[in-house]
Amino acid sequence: MAAEPDFSDVVGRERTDVDIVTPGPIRRFEAVLDREAGEHSPGQGDAIPPLAHWLFFLDAERQSRLGPDGHPARGAFLPAAPQMPRRMWAGSRIAFPGTIRIGMRLRRRSTIVSAERKEGSSGPLLFVTVRHEIAEDVAGAPLLLVDEHDIVYRAAAPYRAGEAGGETGEGAWRREMVADETLLFRYSALTFNGHRIHYDRDYATGVEFYPGLVVHGPLIATAMLDLLRRNLPEAALASFAFRARHTVFCGDRFHLNGLPGKDESIIELWTTDHAGRLAMTAQAILAGASA
Repeated sequence: MAAEPDFSDVVGRERTDVDIVTPGPIRRFEAVLDREAGEHSPGQGDAIPPLAHWLFFLDAERQSRLGPDGHPARGAFLPAAPQMPRRMWAGSRIAFPGTIRIGMRLRRRSTIVSAERKEGSSGPLLFVTVRHEIAEDVAGAPLLLVDEHDIVYRAAAPYRAGEAGGETGEGAWRREMVADETLLFRYSALTFNGHRIHYDRDYATGVEFYPGLVVHGPLIATAMLDLLRRNLPEAALASFAFRARHTVFCGDRFHLNGLPGKDESIIELWTTDHAGRLAMTAQAILAGASA
């Protein structure tokens, strides 16, 4: 019997991409978050909102090289792992040592820092962490942002609800949202995300066996940070980390919650689904915090 692959050969793989921060995606980002542009439209030199770095360095793979799920076919950078064709964005840990501004030409170096195979209740799982380091595209430029992105691959088994935890209380900050088909489409378009579970209901229910269209994890994380922005509009972030715990589906109401710590520099954030179950947890640390 052939040995199971351990995927250690992919650790250390690197790729570098270059992009220019333009105002158009930022305006559309704010529109998706249901924010008024007001008198000031994003312009040259303005700082981009938190997590808007996900609007750049988008993978523009040729249409003929997409996989059946709508993602670029794996193997060139991310591991192929054909026995684990399903994927999800499990979470991220993001540091903000600098400020990304409109007009900057940026360089992103992406490195696979870990790839670990495990066995789950539904079959094999592969946990991959990719570290993205973003700086201006100038020799010796300091880092502006570091994003460690956790990806989980699983076998093509029917969907089973994952870890959700019990019911949880309300935060001092709270906002109700419903992600309908239009919002999912607009966010997929904004991030050039072809993953069919977010817009192709027949695929989502008939192939990956979800009960409906899946709300993007990064969209929920972005909405949680937007809750912080609405309550602390002048705050600057030192770091932000989030973890997906339970899937939220199109059309279901969910609630964003926030709770400042005793010194108000550590903000706990969480999302509950329509049944009150914990769907995502996060922590934001404001610049100047000692933690």
